[in-house]
Amino acid sequence: MQKRKTIIRDISWLSFNSRVLQEAADKTVPLRERIKFLGIFSNNLDEFFRVRVATLKRMMQIEAKSRMHLEIDPESILESIHEKVLTLQNDFDQIWNEIQRELKKKKIFLTNEKKLNIQQQKFILKYFNEQVRSNIVPLMIESISNFPALNDKYIYLACTLSKKDKSITEKFALIPVPTRILSRFIILPTKNTEKQILLLEDIIRYCLPNIFSFFGYDTFSAHAIKVTRDAEIDIDNDVSTSFIQKIEKGLKNRKKGKPVRLVYDREIPPALLNYLIGRLGLSHKDNLIPGGRIHNFKDFMNFPSVVFNESKLRKESFTHPHLRNTNSVSKVVLTKDIMLHFPYHSFNSVIDLLREAAIDPDVISIKITCYRLASRSKIINALINAVRNGKDVTVMIELRARFDEEANLEWKTALEEAGVKVLLGVPRMKIHAKLCVIKKKIDKKFIHYGFVSTGNLNENTALAYGDHCLLTSNNNIMADANRIFSYLEKPLSKQLILKSCKTLLVSPINMRNQIELLIDKEIKHAHQNKKAAITLKVNSLSDELLIEKLYVAARAGVEIKMIIRGICCMYTENKKFKTQVQAISIVDEYLEHARVMIFHNSGHEKVYISSCDWMVRNIDHRVEAACPVLDKNLINEIKDILNIQLKDNIKARILDNEQHNNYVNPRNTKKVRSQVDIYNYLHKKRGNSVIPDFYI
Repeated sequence: MQKRKTIIRDISWLSFNSRVLQEAADKTVPLRERIKFLGIFSNNLDEFFRVRVATLKRMMQIEAKSRMHLEIDPESILESIHEKVLTLQNDFDQIWNEIQRELKKKKIFLTNEKKLNIQQQKFILKYFNEQVRSNIVPLMIESISNFPALNDKYIYLACTLSKKDKSITEKFALIPVPTRILSRFIILPTKNTEKQILLLEDIIRYCLPNIFSFFGYDTFSAHAIKVTRDAEIDIDNDVSTSFIQKIEKGLKNRKKGKPVRLVYDREIPPALLNYLIGRLGLSHKDNLIPGGRIHNFKDFMNFPSVVFNESKLRKESFTHPHLRNTNSVSKVVLTKDIMLHFPYHSFNSVIDLLREAAIDPDVISIKITCYRLASRSKIINALINAVRNGKDVTVMIELRARFDEEANLEWKTALEEAGVKVLLGVPRMKIHAKLCVIKKKIDKKFIHYGFVSTGNLNENTALAYGDHCLLTSNNNIMADANRIFSYLEKPLSKQLILKSCKTLLVSPINMRNQIELLIDKEIKHAHQNKKAAITLKVNSLSDELLIEKLYVAARAGVEIKMIIRGICCMYTENKKFKTQVQAISIVDEYLEHARVMIFHNSGHEKVYISSCDWMVRNIDHRVEAACPVLDKNLINEIKDILNIQLKDNIKARILDNEQHNNYVNPRNTKKVRSQVDIYNYLHKKRGNSVIPDFYI
C-alpha cells in the first residue's frame, strides 16, 4: 500500500491528548493541576468519541461502492483508535494511582463506602436522605421493553440485586448519578488533620439497601458505567422546517444518538456486562473500554481545591500598559492600535470598550460576532445595555458552536427580547470569525473602531486560553469587517461583497488563495537563494493542499517553524527537505489557542493573527478572518512572543513523523518555559517587578 502523504487526523489527535496526559504525569506540576489535566484528558476523549469515532462509524455504514471513493479506510482507523485508546487508558490508570499515592502523603484521601467510620456513616445517611434520594430514580431495566437512551453526560451505577438464599430471581437496575445537580465530591467529617473525600456514586452505593430493600433483596452490588453517544447533528434539507427548529431537533437527537463507546468497571459481573452490551445495541467489536471504579473523570477538573494547603496557582492578568492610566479605552484605540495577549492581559479591557460604547452618546451602532460565551456573559450585558441606551446592536450568534448550541439558543432569546438584532449565520457554514465594529459620529463624521480576535468573547476562558486581540480603528480593517457583517445580514444578496475585502483574509472567499500565494512567494525567493521563511502557529494543521504547499516550500529551502497545539498531519521530517522543519507543540498551564502567520516577504514581513486553523472545515466551510498586524511595534511584539515559544525546552514537545511526543531537550542551554517567560516579557512592559515563579 502506498504511504499516505499525511498523518491520519484522528491518530494525530490522540497523540495530542497523550500530551495532555503527559502533563498529568509530570511531577513538577502541582497535584491539583495534575488532577485537572486528567479531567481535561477525559473530557477531550469523550468529545473525540462523540464526534470523530461516531463519524467513522457512519462511514463504515456506507455501501462498499461508495466507500471506494473515500480516501481513508474507516475500519482500519477505528482499529488503530481502539488500540491506542486502550494504551492511553492504561497510562491514565497508572498516573491516577501515582497521584493517589501523592495525595496520601498530603493526608488527602479519596475513600469509598467500605471505609467509613460510625460518624461518617451517620453523616452519609443524613446527606443521602436530605440531598440525594429525591434526585435519583432507579431504572429497573429488565422490565423496560424499550431500553432508555442513557445520557452520556451522566455516569450510571449498574446494579445487581440478589437474595442470599436464592429465593428471589436476580435483577439488574441502573441508577443515574446526579452530578449535574449535586457535587460529585463530598468532604467527610474527620477528627484529625486528614481530609477525606467520598464520591457521590459511593454515597449511593452505601445506601443501596435503603433504595432496594423493599423488593425483598438483601445483597447488592454496583459498578460504574458510562456511555458515549454520536453527537453529530444531522440537519435535513426540509425547507419547511426553520433553522432554529432544526437545531433544536438536532439537540434532541443527540440525546438519542447511537452509542459509540461503553466504558465500564472491569470488576462488573460478566452477566451484567453482556446484558448491557446487548441492550445498548453494541457488540464486542465496538469500543468497550474496561476501567476502574471511577468514570466521567472530567468532573475532576473541579476537584475540591479547599483540601489543598497550596496558595493560588495562577498569576493574575494585568491591564495593558497603554490602558492602565486612562479613563477611556476607546479614546486610546482611536489614536493607536493595541494588541491584547490573553490570559496575560486582562480581558476587562474588551468589556470596558463595549461598556463605553453602550453609554457613549456619540456611538450609533455595535456589530459583533459571538461563538462561545460565558454562562454569565458581561459581553451580553454590555450589549443589552447598549440597546437600552438607544444604540443599534447587531449580534451574529453561532447556533452550531458544538456543545454550546443549547446555551446559544438561550442567548438568542435573551438578546431578541432586549431588542438586539440577532443574525443566525449562513446555511451550511459556521461563523467562526471574531469581529466587532463600533460606529461613532464625531463632528458630523462617521468613524469606526473595534477589534479582531483569535479567541472567543468569553471572560471565563480568557483566563486560561492564550489568544491575541487587536483593538483598532484602522479604516481598511474596519471597512472589511463591515463588509463581512453586510454579508452576514444578507448572505444571498451580498455574496460578492466579501470579494471586495482587501485587507482581511476571509474564508471561504480568499483565505486559501492568499495563503497559497504567500507560500509561493517564499518558495520563489528560496529558489532565488534569498532568505525565505514561514512561521506558523495554529491549533490544528490537517488541510492536505496546504500541507503539500509546505512540503514544496521545505524542499525549496524555505525555513519553516511551526507551533501546533493539537492535530498535526504533516510529516515534518524528510531527507528531501533542504531546510528541516521545526515543529513543536506546547501543552502547559494555559491552553495555546492563538493562530498567527508570519511570512518573511523579502524582509517586509506580513504578519497575521487569525481565527482560522489550517483545516478544510475552517478554510472552505466557515466564515473566518485573518487580520494583518500593521504597527511595527506590535509586529515585533508578536515575533518576540513566538520566538520565546519556539525556544521553549520545558513544555514543548517535538512533532515528529512517529508522533512520539518527545520533549525538546534543553541540553546545556538556558531553560525556557514559554508561558512563564511571556508573562515576564509582557509584565516588564508594564513597568512593575516580576514574580519569578509560575506556580506561586
